[in-house]
Parts: sequence; structure tokens; C-alpha cells
Amino acid sequence: MMRDGVLSRGVFGVSTTGNFSSICPNGSQWVWEGLGECAQDGRDMASIYLGLLSILCFMVSSLPQYYSSCKTGNMDSALSIWFLLLWLGGDSCNLVGSFLADQLPLQTYTAGYYVIADLMMLALYVYYMTKNRMRQGRVVLRVVGVACVLGFTSSLVHLPGLGAQQEVIPSEFRSRALLSTSDLSAIKAFTPKEIIGFSIGSVSSVLYLCSRIPQMYTNFKRKSTEGVSYFLFALVILGNTTYGLSVLLKNPDEGQGEKSYMIHHLPWLIGSLGTLSLDILISFQFLIYRKAKEDVGTGETTPLIGS
Repeated sequence: MMRDGVLSRGVFGVSTTGNFSSICPNGSQWVWEGLGECAQDGRDMASIYLGLLSILCFMVSSLPQYYSSCKTGNMDSALSIWFLLLWLGGDSCNLVGSFLADQLPLQTYTAGYYVIADLMMLALYVYYMTKNRMRQGRVVLRVVGVACVLGFTSSLVHLPGLGAQQEVIPSEFRSRALLSTSDLSAIKAFTPKEIIGFSIGSVSSVLYLCSRIPQMYTNFKRKSTEGVSYFLFALVILGNTTYGLSVLLKNPDEGQGEKSYMIHHLPWLIGSLGTLSLDILISFQFLIYRKAKEDVGTGETTPLIGS
């Protein structure tokens, strides 16, 4: 909000209270009012549209897995619990880190939805795990794992810098311009709050990368991807691609060079584009094991046809 000639930034981006024409000249008003972002050129608008598309992809990505789980009833054996737990841990760190490190509003919105979707997926997993009456020892171990991750997630809320304080931003035009009279080769210094957010974002990217390994191992061990929806990973691939492009296309802040902008967003780019490569490897597992299943089916029917 405007206070004595300054513009304040709230939890989810820039407050839209104030004179739009003076704060964001030539900008899109619906983007300003709806998302708290100043988008004035084609590059900014492309970033906005890609960001919205990524949110849409992530919103519907879980639906095919819900359907597959209800249809087969073997979600607890098809999906690795550590895949879900590490995914939830990564998304939780992503949410907190995005806020503390002052990332783009769309990044924060997307991260918030991630956590909700992960909790729903985890609840469905626990339901089928209990329903299928797995061995008591494994049940206890996995419930403890779930409790640890949920406790870690809730503890992030009490980190320093997550209070209601607002970061004051000068009211002069704050578009993300590529050209400036300042030294664009210099890397913008991190504030203490941004350092915490950057560190948590880095942990998030590591958890994202590690989360795929248990699922890849589970698929390899079972020699099957039955019970796992391919559309879950296909939509996540599309979502991570559009998410990464959205961040890359956004113009840097005024007075901030491309190099500085990239470094400040590096953990989130690694988290999205890094997991993209691992999800592609999982896609190859779908192709390999589906082909193997078809070959087995052909081998079983050939003698019958010959006789």
C-alpha cells in the first residue's frame, strides 16, 4: 500500500493500492490488480501466461493419479512413500523459500497449491495403505515418516521473517527493466531474509531431485509402472517446463542485471528444470515396462495361435 510516497510489498506480491498509471506505466492493469505484478511488455506477459499455464498443469496433474488409485486400489505399492514425502518436503520448502526470498507472486501461488495437492495425495496413500492391511512394521515406519515430514512442514511457519511485517519498496517505477544506468554486472546483495529464503529454496531443490529416485527404484524393482498414472508425470513435466520458462522470461528488476536475477532464482530453476530431466527418465520407464508387458502377452498367446 502507499505510505508517504512508498509502495509496500505484502505476503503475496506488491500491494495494488495506489496510482497504477504512475507506478506501472504501460503495464497490464488486470495483471497488476489480480497478481500484483507489473507486466509492460511482451516478455513480461509471456512470463505471466506461462506461469498461469504451469499452475493449471499442476492443478490437474494429480487427478489422473487419483483416478488410477481408485481404479486399481494399489497406490500404496505403486507409488513410493519416500517419493511422496520428499515431494511434500520440497514443496513446503519451496513455499517458505519463495516468500522469504521475494520470488515472483506466481511462484508463491504455485508453491501454495503444491503443498495442498501433496497433502491430498499423501492422505490417499495412507488410506490405501491402511485399507490393504500392510505388515504392521512397515505401517508404523511409514506413519512415522509422514509425521516427521508434517512436523517439519509446520515448523517452517515459525521461522524468522514469516511474520506480518512488510518490506518497504520505493514508490518509483519498479518494472523489471533490462536496461539501467546502474552496474548491471554486479550481483544484487541478499538481505538476511533473502538468505534464509535462498537457503530453504536450495533445500527444496535437493528434495525435489531426491524425490524421484525412490519412485524410479520402485518401478525398477517391480519391473512395472502399473498403478502409477503416466499423466501425473506428463502434466508435471509440462508444468515444470512452463514454470521454468516463466521465471526465465521475466524481466529483471530495474537496476538488476540478468546474471543477478538468475542467481537469485537459481534454486527454483534447478528444482523445476532438474526434476524435469528425472521425470523424463521415469517416462522412459513407462515405455520400457509397457513394451515388456506387451512382449510377454504376445509370447503367451503365440502357442495358442499355432495350435
